[in-house]
Amino acid sequence: MSKVKVVNKQTGAVLKATPKDGGWGHPAIYFIALCIIAVCLAPVLYIIVNGFRDNSQMTLNPSGWPNPWVPGNYGAVVTGRIGMFWRQAWNSTYIALITVVLVIVLGVMTSFVLARYKFKMRGAIYLLFASGLMFPLSVAITPLYIMMIKTHLAGSALSVILPQVAFGLPQTIIILTPFLAAIPMEIEEAAFVDGCSRLGFFFRMVVPLSMPGVITVAILNFVGSWNSYMLPLYMLTDESQYTLPLGVQMFSSAHSQETAQILAFTSLAMIPALIFFSLFEKKIVGGLTGAVKG
Repeated sequence: MSKVKVVNKQTGAVLKATPKDGGWGHPAIYFIALCIIAVCLAPVLYIIVNGFRDNSQMTLNPSGWPNPWVPGNYGAVVTGRIGMFWRQAWNSTYIALITVVLVIVLGVMTSFVLARYKFKMRGAIYLLFASGLMFPLSVAITPLYIMMIKTHLAGSALSVILPQVAFGLPQTIIILTPFLAAIPMEIEEAAFVDGCSRLGFFFRMVVPLSMPGVITVAILNFVGSWNSYMLPLYMLTDESQYTLPLGVQMFSSAHSQETAQILAFTSLAMIPALIFFSLFEKKIVGGLTGAVKG
């Protein structure tokens, strides 16, 4: 691999040697990266592929290749129990979408105030939101359940959406505040000189400039809501309101002998979030990088 040498003109000594742009890098880095990729993808591929097998194949050779392929497992999941899979997919979708919308709206407005205004207790408020990252949902699940019962929200979609919004806001504010703080004051002053109000500046300048961060937190909250299991397990009581993670549990309990169909159901439940996360992976990395720079 060719390198670029930096030489001291007076002494002729080589100060440093760095690889040229476009170099392939050290093979060990690629080997380690491939090992990590294999470890991450192997369980996912195992679940998807074994969904195309039957129970006899899995009993004789648990790690083998489907022979023959049995696509009927996926068909049985999609068409079984009067469309319960599609109902659960819809429940997961609209709960995730409403959660994302509320988190973005509240997060952008709060981050804008913390980033652009100077007032007493601003630092304390920011630290309060930052401290929310230290408390997992499992710690607060019992008080949340009691609160939802007293407010008569238990058993409804709001009992899942509102706590998800509350636990999603700290991460959202931590990511968006540096984005909004990095907007030059000159832009804000120029907007005010041109007759733009504070709300106009917020909607016309702040929101478009913060879109990388907004997309990042939207993806993270959507995937987190889609994969949420504990909160719907505690809050939802009616099977018609179940989300896909609860649907996987219910399906596995009702079809405990049909291992291949359980794997097929699991595959269908995780594929949408997996595809969504993979498509917007660069947006996530770009948004987090911008937050760190800010």
